[in-house]
Formats: sequence, C-alpha cells, structure tokens
Amino acid sequence: MHHFAFLYHFITGAVGSSALLSLAIILGTFFLEDPTTIIVGVLAADGIISVPLALFSLYTGIVVGDIGLYCLGWLASTSPRLARYVDHDFIAPFRAWLETRYILTIFSARFIPGARLPTYTSSGFFRSPLSTFIIVAIGATSIWTSFLFSASYWFGSLTSEWLGPVRWGIAGVALLVLFFVGRHNLLAYRAKRDEPGIAGGTRTT
Repeated sequence: MHHFAFLYHFITGAVGSSALLSLAIILGTFFLEDPTTIIVGVLAADGIISVPLALFSLYTGIVVGDIGLYCLGWLASTSPRLARYVDHDFIAPFRAWLETRYILTIFSARFIPGARLPTYTSSGFFRSPLSTFIIVAIGATSIWTSFLFSASYWFGSLTSEWLGPVRWGIAGVALLVLFFVGRHNLLAYRAKRDEPGIAGGTRTT
C-alpha cells in the first residue's frame, strides 16, 4: 500500500503540465505497472487526466518497459560468464519449451503478474525474434491495459463522491486480489512448464 500511495502522489504531483504528467505515468509503469494503470484510470474518471494522454502514456511506458526487459536479457547473454548458458545442455529444455510456444508464452505473461520479468528477459537471453516479441507484447498490452484502465475508469466514475481513504482503500484491496490471483496463475503456469513431459518436448500418456 505504501507503493500505491507513493505512485498516487508521484503522478498527481505532475498535474498541471501534460509533458511532466505523461513522463510521470511512463516512469510509474516502469516501477509498478498495474497500480499505475489503476491510479491513472481513476484520475481520468475524475477529469484530472485526459483519457487520450492517459492511454498514450500507459501504452508507451509499458511497451518500452517490455522491450527493456528483453534487452536486459540480451545484454546478459553477451556476458562471457553468462553467454555459455545460452546453449548449455542444462538450460536447453527450457529454451526448447520457450521456442515451441514463443508467441503464446509472451502473450500469456502479460496477464500473469510476476511472469513478465522472467519470461521477457529469457526471450532476450535466448535471442528470440525481437520483431515477434514487440508485436505480441503490443497486442497483449492493448488488451490487458485497456481492460484494466476501463475497469478503473468505471470504478472511478462510480465512486466519484466517496471519501478518498475509502475509495483508494477499495482500489488497493482490488489490487491485492489481482496480485494473489496472478500469483496463483503463475504457480500453475510454472508447474505446467516444469512437467517432465513438457520440458522434454514430449507428453507421456
């Protein structure tokens, strides 16, 4: 909740300048993506932020952040100490699993909180096609961010007359629910990924 409050004050502190406000939203997505989207959606419902500026800034920050994670993984693969693991037998099963389900994996990671960092950096580390990564990341972002922003905008419109602490407290609880649901999905995703039949590229019956 402290991070949520920090983001709120960080973003609202830039109100008054469209350029600074857009920059604050972009930086906010680098720090915590979903909380920033929720805050911006509610502020847009209050008329504090215009919808076009809000969506442009959110999309820009999130996509740039995704590409940054890919590049981080790519840079790690250029390290002499780390590059040897790219083709190492120990990591080959995961690399094969990622390559055979590349588009689905990149797309799904957007909807599972906590999955983006390992998935997107792994894509860069294994030097998966960057053009495909960008296209899939943009597509997934347009769906998830638009949905979360719309839900937050609706919530903001519905609670516009509520007291601030109550309103943002409910938003914070919703964020926690989103986190735990995402955590559950991530654990299920990892368990499925680590199944012996899947890791080896075959499934036993």
